[in-house]
Amino acid sequence: MKKDLLKLLDLSKEDILKILNTADQLKFSQKHGIAHDKLKGKTLAMIFEKNSTRTRVSFETGMYQLGGHALFLSSKESQIGRGEPVEDTARVLLRYCDGIMIRTFAQEEVETLAAHANIPVINGLTDFCHPCQVLADLMTVREHKAVLEGLKMCYIGDGNNMANSLIVGGLKVGMEVAVACPEGYEPHPDVLAFAKSDPSFRFTLCRDPRQAAVGADVVFTDVWASMGQEEEQKKREEAFKGFCVDSELMSLAAPGVKFLHCLPAFHNMETTVGKDIFGKFGISEMEVTEEVFESDASVVFDQAENRLHTIKAVMVATLGDQVY
Repeated sequence: MKKDLLKLLDLSKEDILKILNTADQLKFSQKHGIAHDKLKGKTLAMIFEKNSTRTRVSFETGMYQLGGHALFLSSKESQIGRGEPVEDTARVLLRYCDGIMIRTFAQEEVETLAAHANIPVINGLTDFCHPCQVLADLMTVREHKAVLEGLKMCYIGDGNNMANSLIVGGLKVGMEVAVACPEGYEPHPDVLAFAKSDPSFRFTLCRDPRQAAVGADVVFTDVWASMGQEEEQKKREEAFKGFCVDSELMSLAAPGVKFLHCLPAFHNMETTVGKDIFGKFGISEMEVTEEVFESDASVVFDQAENRLHTIKAVMVATLGDQVY
């Protein structure tokens, strides 16, 4: 049976925990120089219609460490959806490769690709969800908190692909999830329907970030304008006023709270984009302050590292012999 990772909605709690446990084992092997070439001789085609640092590096490095080979296809090299229908791309790549990773805009494109390829398809990101990132997030939370079930997760900001996947992933592993976002920027209706589908789920959607943060064990946020939304920057600056994760908000959380962000983060003016935003809007910090980002509570670089280990676990689970 073909195994894909298209969205966390498709996985059970047991599936998620198996991937996390495999990631723990692979991380241990990598740190201790133990060979783990579980995908020796395998080739992964990587289609990037959206640029990325962490996704490309983690898939390429991970495939190399697992003994396989990753083939990078940017939007310039790939004709998918433009010069060639998605269905045709799927049927061509399956003749060459053992699996496909795609990072793109529409979730429908990923689903269509998977429906026409008899090799595994992994969702590297869409506008709807970001399953690989949230698996790394859950791994990081468990490393720092020892457990997942019973913890309170707080998400502050845009109800985007990260919010969608954090809600699904958090609820599936038994976490309480509280989300604060401005009106008009709510998570996807399918995700909100899922959050209401089980009476055991503990889910709150509110407009007040401080209400959501009370008693939180982990606080997440993301950029206010995702890739492809740059034209909405000014409108979003207005909508998200008061949604910055600062020390005051963190003080409302539980003792030992951890801060997570999938990166890149706009927390100072040390980037071209940061300087541009300051010049246009007079804002030097956006979704998180420099103080919180650089604090002891911040585990964003542990989180970034764990992209490698969870992605390796996903590739082993989909391209390898392990069943999840």
